[in-house]
Amino acid sequence: MPASTKNIKIESSTDLTPETLKHLNEYLATLEPKDILEWAINCLPNLYQTTAFGLTGLVTLDMINKISLDRAQPHLVPLIFLDTLYHFKETLDLAQRCVSTYNVPLKVYKPFNTDTVDAFEAEYGHKLWETDEDSYDYLVKVEPARRAYEELNVRSVITGRRRSQKGAREAIPILEVDDTGLIKLNPLAYWDFQQVWSYIRANEVPYNALVDQGYRSIGDWHSTKAPVNGDDERSGRWVGKQKTECGLHKDYFKMRAAFMAAKKKKEAQQFQQNIVAA
Repeated sequence: MPASTKNIKIESSTDLTPETLKHLNEYLATLEPKDILEWAINCLPNLYQTTAFGLTGLVTLDMINKISLDRAQPHLVPLIFLDTLYHFKETLDLAQRCVSTYNVPLKVYKPFNTDTVDAFEAEYGHKLWETDEDSYDYLVKVEPARRAYEELNVRSVITGRRRSQKGAREAIPILEVDDTGLIKLNPLAYWDFQQVWSYIRANEVPYNALVDQGYRSIGDWHSTKAPVNGDDERSGRWVGKQKTECGLHKDYFKMRAAFMAAKKKKEAQQFQQNIVAA
């Protein structure tokens, strides 16, 4: 692969043809995660890190901080945090601790027009994650993320996904383009949990207090438990359901279409109920 291709300045996802993506992934697979991040900072357009402050995201955050210090620059990649309103208190505390520790810009996005659980449940009902799981995922993750990308003009994002997390992640590449044209970088795609945890401890990276209680993958409090399978760190998520993702890495257009259809159906039912009541 020519050096010029390795170091190409990517202006948009249209520069990443299938052939270019293939070559870049072959090249990036030979690098350590920190070197992958340096490449991304140099080559990817309008780069942000999306994180819920899981262990992999924390490793990435620490590595970017080291790169920034090496270059004598402020933290080079801003963070996007999707506050679903149902995060553990420990997660929210960690977010603020990371902002202080790394002096990193943090952009927080919540469900549209609902800043509190009470407001959200007044609009959409109690335990929406049980009554309409897909709509819940769309409202607390998918729509806020899309809004963040549009408002911040995000063109590339760094994720915390790894192949060892199994499920839909088992074969993810380091570099990919999703259905919306968003460039996604998975710099630790080839690391396993032990490598992540060893880095956290060796570099004294702040981490979620729930990890010391046995948790490995931490999302909303209502759908997170300690792993039920020691070989699968995400087995504590959505226990008892055929689900491995929250919707953030699914087809955006399908998620939006399904949500709009469900919303239209609900409005029609409400309309009929109002007629009967009248």
